[in-house]
Amino acid sequence: MALPVRTSMKRLLGSIQRCTATKSLCTEGKDTENKVSCGGRVFSGIQPTGVPHLGNYLGALESWVGLQGGFSSVLYSIVDLHAITVPQDPALLRENILDMAASLLACGISPAHSIIFQQSQVSEHAELSWILGCLTSMPRLRHLPQWKMKSKDKKEGSVGLFTYPVLQAADILLYRSTHVPVGEDQVQHLELAQDVARIFNNQYGELFPIPQALLSASRRVKSLRDPASKMSKSDPQRLATVRLTDSPDDIVLKFRKAVTDFTSEVTFDPERRPGVSNLVAIHAAVSGLTAEEAVRSARGMDTAQYKLLVADAVVHKVAPIRIRAGVIWRAF
Repeated sequence: MALPVRTSMKRLLGSIQRCTATKSLCTEGKDTENKVSCGGRVFSGIQPTGVPHLGNYLGALESWVGLQGGFSSVLYSIVDLHAITVPQDPALLRENILDMAASLLACGISPAHSIIFQQSQVSEHAELSWILGCLTSMPRLRHLPQWKMKSKDKKEGSVGLFTYPVLQAADILLYRSTHVPVGEDQVQHLELAQDVARIFNNQYGELFPIPQALLSASRRVKSLRDPASKMSKSDPQRLATVRLTDSPDDIVLKFRKAVTDFTSEVTFDPERRPGVSNLVAIHAAVSGLTAEEAVRSARGMDTAQYKLLVADAVVHKVAPIRIRAGVIWRAF
């Protein structure tokens, strides 16, 4: 019989806390003990969509790891209430919550330096969302990207989808967070949280700090099969998405089959050569290079050879995560 999510989460986190006592598990390459705290509280959330892919890691999770030890407190939430703004299979959602918890820990989010929790287990998220929703106008929500992108004809969709940004604001303000790591596509949602905090403070007295954005480097990893689209776990093409737990052979195959063009030289030109430029961007991100340095390292190679170079760099980058994930699940 499957364990209830609350029990499973406790067992999983308990197992990982024991595992993270070993030096190599979650602090590899991170001098967290010597970081100087700048004060403040960081909050961020991630939807439980199962094992993250390479785009999730490079776009958010890698920076999450880096924030640990740099602030007085750091909170990361698996935001399952956000997940149900679209239809969900309850059994799969429970599985995905556990997969995401294990993946965060495998990526280097350490219970010794961060608080990791499941959003729906803290009922105050929904309670504060109602209060903040009463301070937010409908025209304000209609202009936010979440509604524009996910509602059909900008008129249809659930009430939950429409008020999604208010719940995001509640997530942030509930903990009186001072800093929120965001990509450029989420800045407008953070601005709503800032506005609602000001409105509440003006009406009821100073309670909420105005949260500030921690803008992450723009690392938008594209699909390996359609470089016009973002890498996505829901992509029906198996070869389009690199998951963090993919085997080295799978990663090499996916990059070998990556869509490029008919020019063999490696250049970085996102407008005219999106497929090759996506490979360059990935190579730069996983290797700590600039795009120009990545292109220089490919001098004398054709795109077929370069695909293997990039695949090898990705395999090297995600190997510790895949190994730690295996240790975590065996401990669980």
